[in-house]
Amino acid sequence: MASPKDSSLRNRSRQPTPEEMKGDIELPHSPVLSSKPSKHFLSVATASLLISILTVLAYRHYASPHVISSSYALCTPNGANIYTVDDSNPRVQCLVVQGSHFVDAGSLDIVKQRWRDRMALENTTGELQVRYTGSQQIVVPGLTDSHAHVLEYGATQQMPLEGTQSIQETVKRVKEYILSDPELRSNKSRYVEGWGWDHTKWLLEEWPTYEDLEADSVVSGRPVALQSKDGHALWVSQRVLQDMGPLPDEVEGGIIVRDSKGNPTGVFLDNAQDLVVRPAPTYNTLEKRFATAVKDAHAVGLTAVHDAGFKPISLEFFKRQAEEGKLPIRIYGMTYFNESAEYWGDRVEKIIGAGDNRLSVRSIKVFADGALRSGGAALYEPYTDNPETRGFMRISPELLNDVIPRFMRDGWQVNVHAIGDRANGVVLDAFEEALKDVNVSALRPRLEHAQILAKTDMARFGSLGVIASVQPTHAISDMWFAEDRLGPERVKGLYAFRSIIDHGARITLGSDFPVEDMNPLAGFYAAITRVSPDGKSPHGPGGWFPEQRMTREEALKGMTIDPAYASFTEDKLGSIIPGKRADYVILSGDIMSIPPPQILTTKVIATVIDGKPVYGTI
Repeated sequence: MASPKDSSLRNRSRQPTPEEMKGDIELPHSPVLSSKPSKHFLSVATASLLISILTVLAYRHYASPHVISSSYALCTPNGANIYTVDDSNPRVQCLVVQGSHFVDAGSLDIVKQRWRDRMALENTTGELQVRYTGSQQIVVPGLTDSHAHVLEYGATQQMPLEGTQSIQETVKRVKEYILSDPELRSNKSRYVEGWGWDHTKWLLEEWPTYEDLEADSVVSGRPVALQSKDGHALWVSQRVLQDMGPLPDEVEGGIIVRDSKGNPTGVFLDNAQDLVVRPAPTYNTLEKRFATAVKDAHAVGLTAVHDAGFKPISLEFFKRQAEEGKLPIRIYGMTYFNESAEYWGDRVEKIIGAGDNRLSVRSIKVFADGALRSGGAALYEPYTDNPETRGFMRISPELLNDVIPRFMRDGWQVNVHAIGDRANGVVLDAFEEALKDVNVSALRPRLEHAQILAKTDMARFGSLGVIASVQPTHAISDMWFAEDRLGPERVKGLYAFRSIIDHGARITLGSDFPVEDMNPLAGFYAAITRVSPDGKSPHGPGGWFPEQRMTREEALKGMTIDPAYASFTEDKLGSIIPGKRADYVILSGDIMSIPPPQILTTKVIATVIDGKPVYGTI
């Protein structure tokens, strides 16, 4: 018999009925989720009455003596500066929290009156405690990063390699890290790991080699594995190469970088990285990494993260955290799909809302190709700066067409990493075939990154109902080398956010941290400006392909209600509406109106999850 703490992990979500899968039943309409005006209209009086009834019901539903005593209203002193992301009530002065949920939103007078009405209905007494933000501050719903790598971020903070300008400077950082750790310094057999090097930012753009590591007397002879910034290349030392033994001539979906004589140089791309066996981190090590990531996430306003690739060790870690009630942030996990393993979608249970709605694992993550930065993105035509290659697919179209419909039939959301135009086209072909005669709203497939798109494929997002999970900070990072790599015409289809939206697709925003800055306001800024933090771009201060900018309203939805929809939680999260979980963020300035450069200096005053601050105070 399962113990009580285990039971939450066995709570399976309601699976789509056969009728829903065939599209015979429409999901309930929500004005928050629809980009089209509703066909149904209510009079002002009727709407007001309905709001009052729903508010009282919300109060009654979440009422208990200890919850009532901890209830409060949070108001902005200078008018309606709470952005609810509720199309029917977009800006209010106050929100009311009772326990872990929002129970009201409106002007101070209205919420106080409804509180008194509720006290009278319950035949009890108690004044509503009212708190205020600062005069220039605003409130937004809790922010979500739709594509990130939580434990990997924690690992990068041990030895960050980002920002170096040469191979030698990178090796120097490795040396300094070793010398700073007495145990590591004295034991040359201990594994040394780091993350963040980026050869596209070095003064001389070239792949590093194991010989570069051996050139330093402190680093030489040690097992060293250094992950690239984009996660698609691994640079290892001679000791690691020797321990690996004979290597295969080729790796499907990956590359072993070799010198002119055919010898491995110590760099492995995409699927070839799996050849490098690194020691598994202990549970205590993972706890430290998680604590580091959560601390930084809360400080920038994140209340939820979609983790883009649970491998078995990370899946077990998060399940244990949920069982023990230790999750201080909401995690929506994507289980990594290993194409060489047996199909498991029909026998593995999904996790839905475990740990008091802190953990869900109901989606899979498939890799279709590599990355643009490392030259592994699969293109229709050769790279402009390297005509010998078109990149490569990490999975065959035949396998995609086999596993995507199987996972969908078994109720899994399918999320596929696709960077190049060829990869995106192949995946959209597979989605199109799998989605015939089914209710896409019950499945909500996602393309993770969706970076380079042919014009015909941009239109297919909207027609198929595929969610584009994109990262705006990637655009302002890659814009400096993108045209050299893709050419002047093909580059127009790179990070074409406006085109995707205008074709009726839903976009959800993330950062891909630790690849990019974790701060969601950096992504907000990049989405609406398409310039670097210092206001520059290859096309000048007006932005890189400025016609592809998003509006501020779209960017805010892309970090709130859209990721909630993309994780099947739009009825619980993503907006400040009575009945939803009380996740919200107080910001020092109004990002919806201040000049764009000031967005980057805006501070998080408080991050609140389930009505309680996890960062700052209220």
